[in-house]
Formats: sequence, structure tokens, C-alpha cells
Amino acid sequence: MARPSTLPIDAPTDEQIVCHVDADCFYVACERLREPTLRGEPVIVGMGYEAGESHGAVATASYEAREHGVQSAQSIDAALETLPRRGDADTDEPTAYYRPVDMDFYESVSDDIRTVLEASADVVRPVSIDEAYLDVTDRTDWETVASFGAELKATIRERAGIVVSVGIAPTMSAAKIASDAQKPDGLTLVEPGEVRSFLAPLDVEAIHNVGPATARKLRGLGIETAADLASADPDRLTAQFGERGRAIYRYARGEDGRDVTPRDDPKSFSRESAFSQPVADHDQLKERVQTLASAVADRAARNGALYQTIGIKVVEPPYDVHTRARSLSGPVADPALLEDVARDLLTEFEGTRVRKVGVRVSKLSFTDREQVALSGFDTGAASDDTETTATERTPPGEHSDGVAATEATPADADEGATSPEPTDSPHLSGQTTLSDFG
Repeated sequence: MARPSTLPIDAPTDEQIVCHVDADCFYVACERLREPTLRGEPVIVGMGYEAGESHGAVATASYEAREHGVQSAQSIDAALETLPRRGDADTDEPTAYYRPVDMDFYESVSDDIRTVLEASADVVRPVSIDEAYLDVTDRTDWETVASFGAELKATIRERAGIVVSVGIAPTMSAAKIASDAQKPDGLTLVEPGEVRSFLAPLDVEAIHNVGPATARKLRGLGIETAADLASADPDRLTAQFGERGRAIYRYARGEDGRDVTPRDDPKSFSRESAFSQPVADHDQLKERVQTLASAVADRAARNGALYQTIGIKVVEPPYDVHTRARSLSGPVADPALLEDVARDLLTEFEGTRVRKVGVRVSKLSFTDREQVALSGFDTGAASDDTETTATERTPPGEHSDGVAATEATPADADEGATSPEPTDSPHLSGQTTLSDFG
């Protein structure tokens, strides 16, 4: 069967075809990827938690945990109290089902998903670490798009190990709602002409731009469902809610003229490559990293970007992800330096069996300011590069996706602490970024 990027197109369509891809319980899914024993268990992923302390909140919870009453943003202490003890856990260990947020690892998995999405659509708009819109109008048609969606889901599962739900519709707002309709592992197609009838029975809060507060006000006006909103007096809605009232009226009627557009400026550029069999030959790994670094440098140059942080990702079998990143003293556009740093970061993994490697640049700058000269870089200099481990990360950003109200976008992730140890090179800042690879 053809992959999503190669499905045939029999005829052009006047309606755009939008896919909304949403990873199911993404943080939990990532933890299960590296700890398969957690599958089927009620797992909580949170941040800010210390045993015996009242602070700390649930970032996301598995569907099994939700069946016990666990909710996003609930205190972790309260959430853990609702869960049964694991049979293989020490009875004095209350956190057997708890894992701290590890943004490094989650972003590396998100990067794998994004690679599939970018190969499958001409326009991709990521909106968070675990969801994105795709415009696939020129890749498929309404007769074949269901197969396209199924193949997209299968490819993501094969290459990233993550289950996603996909909604397909002629508008962004309907595609988003469709992706939520059959979670987990859902595929929902809403064809042109069916959007309004698809939305009609839904609670009014499901409509784009209708949050809990607006929904309460609408219910106070006797508007309970999308059908009620679609048949309401738009002038009355405008009087009550301003221009947003008219906008939500249109959304409820299936009218959404927005196009899928990329985000303004990318936060990073990366390239990854997997081996058919794990490789331990360091020369072969260096050659692959050099090739990837060259590709990343070329992409940055084509986008007019300078970069200040250079990183690599190394994946050991079965899926142990390590990242290293080095921050420079200023933004550069220097392919040779990028290759030197990437190869130097790889040195630590000599003798390691590797199934995948990646190179990434971040802390991008798109200004015309003069770049910093780094001609004195010493590839033998000591660095403060730090390994990705299951350490707790605290993402400051929030979004509401129906799964985890506090999962953050890669751009919002904390970049980690500065190492207290200086480097030998005067051109390196000594900062190690723990969540820069994604």
C-alpha cells in the first residue's frame, strides 16, 4: 500500500482537505515506549512533585488512570491516592505509577512524528508538542483520504511508536473536533457538505473558541448544542460576545475560512537517520552525523537562520534516547563549525550500539545582525553536555487538547540549567540545554 505522501490524486478538489493529528495521552505514551511494562497500567505523568509535599500537578494521565478519577491539573498526591498499588511495587512506594515530565525524551519522539508529517503534507502547522494541522489537498482527494489517514496513522506508529488520532475535514475547526471524536486511536472523516450535521449534536463547548465560561453564558441563553448555536440570532450573539459571537456562530455552522499556514518562524532545524541494524562502528556514525549536520546547515541557510545551540541525538536499542547540546557564545551560520561540534558531541558514544542519530540546531535568529566569529573553537575542549535522563522537567506553557491541559509545546519547554563548570574554550558559554532536541 502506498505511503501517505504517494497516494494517487484522481481529480482536483475545490475544498481544502485538512488533517488534524493528535497523539493520544502523549506523555504517557512516551513513557510506555521506553517502559513497556507500563502498558495497560494507570500511569500519571506530572511535574513539581516531591513525596510528602502538597505541590505538584498532573500533566497527563492514562485512560486507565482516568477510570480511577484522575484528572489533568489535579494534585499528584490526590491523584496517587485514587490508584491501586502495583503488585510488583514495594508497599512503601506510593509513586509506582508516577513518572516526572521528561521534555527531552518527549520532544525527541515528537520530532520523529514531525518527520512523518512533513513527508506527508505540503503544509504542516504544529500547534503543540503532540498535535498538528496538515493541508493535504494536493496529496490526496476525498475518495482516497480515508486510506491516506489510515496510512498516516500506521506510519507514525511504525516510525515513532506512538498511537495518534486523526480528524479529516474541509476546515481546521471541524478537523480538530473530528480528531477528538473517536479517541484513542481514532480516524474520523467529515466530508464537504457534512460538517454542519456532524457538529449539530455536539455540546456547544466542543465548538472552536467556546471555552467553559462562554459555554456557561450560552447555556444561560438556552443554547446547549452546536445546532442551537448555528440557529441562534447572530446579532444577539454579537451583542453578547462581540465579534467572537459572530465567529462562533459561523464555526457552529461549519463555516471556517482559515487556511492551514506554517508557524511564523521555526524554533529549530533537525535531521535524523535510522540504521536498518544497530551500528557500533564509530567512523560510520561520524560519517552519518557529518552528513546530517551538512543537511541541517543547508536548511538553516535556505531559511536565513543563524543558530546558537548545536545538539545531537543518539538512540540505543530498543529506544534509549540520549541528547547532548552545546551552546555557543553567539548566533552563527557556520556549516564547518556545526559539523565539528556534532562530531565532538558524538565522541562520548564511541563503542555504543546505535539505531538512530540526529543533529539539531536551535536558539535560532532571523535578524540581520552581525554574527559572532567563533574561529577559535577547539573540538577537544571540555564541555558541559548533559545526558537526557528521566529527570523532572517543568514545562511552563499550557494548552487544552482534551487529553492533558498542561502539556507544553517544544518552544515553551524549559531549556535546562547552566552547568557550574566552565568549558576550556572561550567561545562556548557553558550552558547545556536539556530539552533542546525536538
